Amino acid sequence: MSGGLKEVRNRIVSVQSTSQITQAMKMVSAAKLRRAQDAIVRMRPYAEKLQEILSNVSSSLDSSEGVYSVQREEKNVLMVAITSNRGLCGGFNNNVIKRINELIASDYSDANVNVLALGKKANDAFSKLGLVTTEGFNDQPYLIYDDLTFGASSEIAQAIMDQFVAGKYDKVVLVYNQFKNAATQILRTEQMLPVLPLETTGDEEEVASNNEYIFEPTRADIIERIIPNSLKVQLFKGLLDSYASEHGARMTAMHKATDNANDLVKELKLSYNKARQAAITNEILEIVGGAEALNG
Repeated sequence: MSGGLKEVRNRIVSVQSTSQITQAMKMVSAAKLRRAQDAIVRMRPYAEKLQEILSNVSSSLDSSEGVYSVQREEKNVLMVAITSNRGLCGGFNNNVIKRINELIASDYSDANVNVLALGKKANDAFSKLGLVTTEGFNDQPYLIYDDLTFGASSEIAQAIMDQFVAGKYDKVVLVYNQFKNAATQILRTEQMLPVLPLETTGDEEEVASNNEYIFEPTRADIIERIIPNSLKVQLFKGLLDSYASEHGARMTAMHKATDNANDLVKELKLSYNKARQAAITNEILEIVGGAEALNG
């Protein structure tokens, strides 16, 4: 019985140590989440309004002007997978990987699909399938989170745009987790290129936003500067959303892991106390039995 008690005691110590680790990871993610959340909350209104302007401008251009809005047969598709570098964040990364695999198998089954991995987890998953591409980008685009700045993101976005204009890709799709709150992430599949015109559904507010713009200084200047900048902002917003979602998902996962570890410790302590009491009772019975045998 003493061997069983020692095993339970060792397991209690091990689970308590795990609980301390998960609690520390939760606190680290909570601190990082606050900064990441502030960044995406400040960025989102600007990005959404710029996207609305981009869609409106794109819808008013003809095919000769809008090189980023040219619709082509979808023979070559680039999927931009935005994940994290590390795990221990629930289904955060698996959801993105699963969605891309579903799109490849259904919507783009007849197309040649390449994956641009932004995050080590996506790179690891799609490298095994031979889908990851780095041609036209820097050698390791999946390390973007080591230097998550608008400048680094803009280089990748510019490379994507250049390859679309050159005809290497006919469509570019972003797949990432949009941050809602610490416990909720929304999986987004968002078309980056070609730029889609703003659609109206009859809603008064949406129809009102689909208006004619006065181009100053010139229409050509708008096309040359605003549209590329809007696409760069779109990618950067996706990265910020994913970064905040990662820490929210990890904080939630570590909180649940800590609670589960604490519950397991309680169960193990209960089992330990029961086994210890049984061992003591058994020893008492043996002593009493031995004493009675001697007296007899």
